[in-house]
Amino acid sequence: MDDGSIELTPLPLDGLVAFRFAEHRDERGSFTRIWDAAQLAHAGLKSDLAQSSVSWTPRQGTLRGLHYQVPPHEETKLVTCVQGSIFDVAVDLRPRSPTFKRWHAERLDGASLRSLYVPEGFAHGFLTLSDDVLVVYQISGGYDSGSARGVRWNDPAFMIDWPSPPLIISSRDQSFDDFRPDR
Repeated sequence: MDDGSIELTPLPLDGLVAFRFAEHRDERGSFTRIWDAAQLAHAGLKSDLAQSSVSWTPRQGTLRGLHYQVPPHEETKLVTCVQGSIFDVAVDLRPRSPTFKRWHAERLDGASLRSLYVPEGFAHGFLTLSDDVLVVYQISGGYDSGSARGVRWNDPAFMIDWPSPPLIISSRDQSFDDFRPDR
């Protein structure tokens, strides 16, 4: 894959997709796109973005998430780990979806620059598998604190099989209640 194309991999949850743009290598190293609105739209993915963000996590075993926003401020996220490695998790919270309450995880890392397309209605989070992790998020809507919600990383409604328990987790992320679809 060296022609500017995109490689899409549909995943087991309805609407969840892993993708990777072509990598170009020469004597200087490599160049890889992580965002291309036209290519993503051509593939049928939502490609209008309102925000780009970067998270830096210094320690392996840190958990961020699981976060989402409720209507009318739902978000589509494109998640790319550009340094280090993460166990990236998406949980389908759409009650009418055939994959409701199911989760899927992908290992994302800076070496492959493979990305995860997380549609609206999903919770998202990750566990760092290495120190010094940088994650880039492309997000379809702006952050709205009144719409921000979360589900606990170990909520029994989902039974996520994390590779290890988190060593570091924020008090906010620890305090999320058990999932109830009416919230």
